[in-house]
Amino acid sequence: MDGSGAGILQGHDAEQLRLLQETLRMGELAAVQLEGALALLARNDPPAAMRLIAADAAIDALEQQISHDVMQLALHGPMARDLRGILAALRITSDIERIGDFAANLAKRSTVLGDTLPRQRIATLQGIGHLAVTQLREVMAAYRDHDAEAARAVRERDVAIDRAYTAVFAELLGDMMGDAATIPACAHLLFVAKNLERIGDHATNIAENVWFLVHGDDPLPPREKRDHSSTLAAGDASKPAR
Repeated sequence: MDGSGAGILQGHDAEQLRLLQETLRMGELAAVQLEGALALLARNDPPAAMRLIAADAAIDALEQQISHDVMQLALHGPMARDLRGILAALRITSDIERIGDFAANLAKRSTVLGDTLPRQRIATLQGIGHLAVTQLREVMAAYRDHDAEAARAVRERDVAIDRAYTAVFAELLGDMMGDAATIPACAHLLFVAKNLERIGDHATNIAENVWFLVHGDDPLPPREKRDHSSTLAAGDASKPAR
């Protein structure tokens, strides 16, 4: 290989490394934003919420930069393995961007919850949120290391978020039926709970793309789902979820 060919390969490798680093940075920004939004659920701090919502622009900007970098890599005529990396990066950054949006939405809802808050439910939702943060950070580490088995483990652990979401959904319905004064706050908390469940799903999507990055089209087994909120009848809200 002549010097120009080696230079092209080195430049390609540098672009791939930058793509990885930008994607990892984007994932960490989303994790920090989610942690901040979870903290805001327990207190009414509109200025802090507005700062967190504004910070979502940094995640959006990174997604745009990564899309540009992916196009530059694609123009170099990558090999099939590199094409998998490019496609996985596009999918992963899309999922991270949605996680950032959900975190911003949590911050917005924290400003309208009011004072009639079921504090126990807030603590439960924060617990679900911290599970989601852990899932996000672990799946981004799996992406960094190209560790398909670690990504698969993250995917399988999403069932814990599904179960917790179904349980808190039933509890919030019970709260609303038991005390009409809690209905406005609990209605917002139902949306918070759904956002957290969806964040878990996006972490699972990232895990599946890490698997694709390493194994191509070799399929993963079907994933267990334990989100049964859609089957809960109003009369079942006071019963413990299983």
